[in-house]
Amino acid sequence: MTLFAQIYIDEDVDVLVATLLSARGLDATTAREEGMLGESDSKQLIFAVSFNRCLLTHNRLDFEKLHINYLTNNQIHAGILIAKRRNPYEIAERVVILLDTLTADEIANQLFYV
Repeated sequence: MTLFAQIYIDEDVDVLVATLLSARGLDATTAREEGMLGESDSKQLIFAVSFNRCLLTHNRLDFEKLHINYLTNNQIHAGILIAKRRNPYEIAERVVILLDTLTADEIANQLFYV
């Protein structure tokens, strides 16, 4: 069983969120750090899946569709977190609360709104 989900943050989310999560001891990386800027949402999710990382985004519509497609096609992902556009400190705090509440295994294949 994996306790804490590793986070991959797409380019829509402020990179400060990754810094704040890392400062709390969580494993967080960004599209910028991984050279994924400008890639499609489906490629962003494929990248996250390939490294077993939960994806954090603001892009609700596209990632809801991708989540449904994954479920329909029996594909797995490490979880998708959709954050309303807020202050980076508030987003980070909400993510920390979720990761402190659920294990990585409980987040896998789920869609959460933070």
